[in-house]
Amino acid sequence: MKKLDMNLDQYNEIRESEKPVLVEFWAPWCVYCRRIAPAYDKIAEQYEDKLVVGKINVDDVPEAAKQEKIEAIPAMLLYKGGEVVGSIVAPDSKAKIEAFIEEHL
Repeated sequence: MKKLDMNLDQYNEIRESEKPVLVEFWAPWCVYCRRIAPAYDKIAEQYEDKLVVGKINVDDVPEAAKQEKIEAIPAMLLYKGGEVVGSIVAPDSKAKIEAFIEEHL
């Protein structure tokens, strides 16, 4: 499974997945979000057997960002068993996202 663009219902359901779940909170106007997007897409492909990978547009689904107290984007949360086990804000490379994932898996 590649990355999912999620609405609130999908987000609330998918974060309870048996697989760990990586969710990026982003917005189309965010320069840093656009800059890291190609790396995040590659992460989705690379880790598709280990993770469910999704995206939440904070403009379209502000409730999810509020629920998770997201104050800066891009922010990535990693869930296991429905609980946040790690977060990273504004990673500047694919390597930093990979290191974050490996640290928390």
